[in-house]
This record gives sequence, structure tokens and C-alpha cells, in this order.
Amino acid sequence: MSTDVKQARWPRQIPYIIASEACERFSFYGMRNILTPFLMTALLLAVPEHLRAGEAKDVFHSFVIGVYFFPLLGGWLADRYLGKYNTILWLSIVYVIGHLFLALFETSKEGFYTGLFLIALGSGGIKPLVSAFMGDQFDQSNKALAQKAFDIFYFTINFGSFFASLLMPLTLKHFGAAVAFGIPGVLMALATLFFWLGRKRYVHIAPEPKDPHSFLKVVKTALLSKEQGKANGGLYLALVGFALALFSLSQTATLGFVAAFCLALVLVMGFGGAGAAIQLERARGVHPDIAVDGVRSVLRILILFALVTPFWSLFDQKASTWILQANEMSKPDWFEPAMMQALNPLLVMLLIPFNHMVLYPLLERCGVRITALRRMGAGIAFAGFSWIVIGSVQLAMDGGTVMSIVWQVLPYALLTFGEVLVSATGLEFAYSQAPAAMKGTITSFWQLSVTVGNLWVLLANNSIRSETVLSHVASTGLSQTAFLMFFFAGFALVAAAIFALYARSYTMLDNYRAAA
Repeated sequence: MSTDVKQARWPRQIPYIIASEACERFSFYGMRNILTPFLMTALLLAVPEHLRAGEAKDVFHSFVIGVYFFPLLGGWLADRYLGKYNTILWLSIVYVIGHLFLALFETSKEGFYTGLFLIALGSGGIKPLVSAFMGDQFDQSNKALAQKAFDIFYFTINFGSFFASLLMPLTLKHFGAAVAFGIPGVLMALATLFFWLGRKRYVHIAPEPKDPHSFLKVVKTALLSKEQGKANGGLYLALVGFALALFSLSQTATLGFVAAFCLALVLVMGFGGAGAAIQLERARGVHPDIAVDGVRSVLRILILFALVTPFWSLFDQKASTWILQANEMSKPDWFEPAMMQALNPLLVMLLIPFNHMVLYPLLERCGVRITALRRMGAGIAFAGFSWIVIGSVQLAMDGGTVMSIVWQVLPYALLTFGEVLVSATGLEFAYSQAPAAMKGTITSFWQLSVTVGNLWVLLANNSIRSETVLSHVASTGLSQTAFLMFFFAGFALVAAAIFALYARSYTMLDNYRAAA
């Protein structure tokens, strides 16, 4: 270990951020985990029973989509106007007010839905900024400690999630909605207080002034600039993406609004980004080389983010597909299938210290260099392996074998190991690779990858309803459930292979600020 690493010191302000995050995550998962049961048993009782589950799912997924779209707003506000600290503080207050609305308006749809909107705005708005703000507290003198800090950060997320998953459903059952939604509100108020208490110790990086050479302006110049004797292939590609996005929006009746809107966004970003990359050199001269090179680096980062989206397709289905499977498995009478969800944060809290104290040192001694990109690629692959196991269990069940719910422990362990490799590493990777002026925005794109991952699930579930796909599934001899499980396993493994190939040519950047 180098002398510089030995002498590196932890920033004294980090505990305030960690404590705030632990309370905020309990707050968020505490209300989210009881949202659907509350909708089904209280707020939506006036809805006919055969329609109630569908409406509850619509409300829940609309809320989650909002949570993962508002990071774009929070990142933009922080990078351009308010700075990270002020954006986090003010949106945290909005977040607390949202919880208050849930507790006060448990019988009013309008009031309750307003509370959900405020929580989505607050939670989503601060989501990319807290990790980026923590990264701001490190510099070249102690950047070697940053990955450990991000792992501790991720540990606290799961610490809060674990206890929220166990306690809040029981609170709703025994004490009612006002108390059950009020407790997360109190925790969010504490999170805001802890964050505020560290205000005099934080490193505050001011937002960048309006930049004539911003990312979007460089992209616009690249797409619209003409070059003598060359076709505007990049512009035409971007226009194709825009046309496909309009077509996607026209399919709302078939795909549903959420899927159609998300797909349109992906098409604009994907085709527009590819088009800009093709013509990016045309922006030189109009914009300085550092701005053009910065845009190129961001586009390369977004390719890696795109390759991570299949991981989220698999990860988020543990709360849907895996629970549905658990309903059909043998288990004690007292055990509810959804209680398996607590296994995920528990395993995260065990795996993070195990990786750092045992696995990574062992691999380093064996000559295997543990880089961020290798971790992330391996994590995507482990998610694929978990779905091969869960698919094999489904095959046995389809064949008439009664399977114990204990069989889900192995796929949960594999998936959670993949999560630790992908998600905890990705937070630090996103921060370290982002140019200084775009750290909040880039981190918000990392959050957006979760939304895109869920989009693939919606599209896959929509596709399997078609007669053509159904006939193909039938010809394989697999049930629809097993077919989709193996499809998603293959989806992740192919993405992991492409990720590994692309990562070999990726040049790591060092965008930590200089030591004070």
C-alpha cells in the first residue's frame, strides 16, 4: 500500500451524510413497501374488486417511474442553479411535506396522491445528488477511500431497507395508515436534520455558470453543422430516432402510457447520442476541444449505463415475478412470500464487508486486478446466473414437483451479489468519470438506467401476449413463466459479454477535484 493511501484521512463530514441516508432510506422503503397493501385494503375500496389490483399497480408504478425520472430535474437544478447542498436541503423539505400529506389524507385520493407526487419529486430529485455530494467531499489526497465510502453509503441504504421491510407492514396492520405513513415522515425529518447539521463542514462546489459550450449545445452543434463533401448521417440518424419516438407515443393504447413514454425517451437519447457521436468532430472550432472531448467521454459513459440496464430488468423483478413464484411454493403457514424481500438487504450488509475484507484481497493476491468495470460486468453476469437457477426451479414446479421456498435463497444470494458488484460500484464510477460540470446530471442518468431496465420488462411482458410469441413459447415446451425467466437470464448474460468487450477499450478517467 502506498504512503499516500496510508496517510489519507476520512473527511469528518461523511458521518452526517451517512446518517442522513440511513434515515431517508428507511423513510422511502418504509412507505413504498406498504403502499400497495394500503391501496388494496383502504384507499381503493370503492373501486370494483376485479379492477382494484390493476389500479393499485398503476398508482404504484406511476409513483416509481416518477421517482426515477425526477433525478434529471434534481441534477439539472444542482448543476446549473442551486448547487448540490441547497437542492438536497430544499427537496428534502418537500419530501417531508409529502409524507405529512400521506399521514393526514389517508382517506382522500386527491390529498394522498399529492403526497405521492411530492415524495416522488423530493426522493427522485435528491437521489443522484446525495452520492455525488458525498463524492465532492473527497479529493486527490484521499480518493482511494472514496470506494469504501460509497460501499458504506450503500450499506446504510440496505440497513434502512431491511428494518423498514420487516417493521412497516406490521405497523400498518396493527396501528393503521396514519401511524404507518407518519413514522417514515419522522425518519425523513431526521434525515433532513442530520444533513443540515453538517452544513459548516461540507465542501461546497458552486454550480457552473451558464455555459455556451454545455453538453447539449455541443451535441446540437455537432448534429446541425454541415461539412463540405460529407453527408449528415448523424443528423439523419437522430431524426430517425425522433420519428420512432413519435411512433412509440402513438402506441400508448397498446403499450400503455408509461412504456410508450419511456421507449420514446430511450429512442431519442439512443439515436440522438449515436448521431452526435458520428458528427462530433464538426463541433471543434465552434466549441473548445475540452468541451468536445467532454461530450465524447459522456457519450461513452452512457453506453456503459445502457449495457447495465438489463441488470435492473432482472433485479426489480424479485419484487414481482419471484414473489409470484413464491406464492406457489411450500412454506410455513406464518410466512408471507413478500418477507423474502428482507433477505436482499440483509445479504447486502453481509456481502459488502465480506468482499472488502476477504474476497477482493484474496483475488488481488491471486493476481486478479479488481477494477470498477470488472466488478460491474461480473455483477450483470451473476444476475443472469440467478435467473438460470430460478428458471430451473420453475421447471421443476411446472413438472409437478413441490418446491420449498428455501430454494429461492440461492438465486437471492446470486442476485444480491450481482447487485453489490453493480450498484455500489456504479455510484462511485458515475461520479469519478463525470466531468465537473455534469456530476449531478451524469449520476441522474445512472438512476435513469433503472427506469430503462423496467421498460424492458414492460415490453417483454407486452410482447409475450401476442399470438406469434405465444405459439413459439408453446413449441419450446416451456411455460410462459419459465420461458421469460430463461429469456431474461440470456438477456443479462449477453449484456455482460458485450459490457466486458466494450470495457476493454474504455479509458478510465480521474475527475476528482484537486487536493486543497
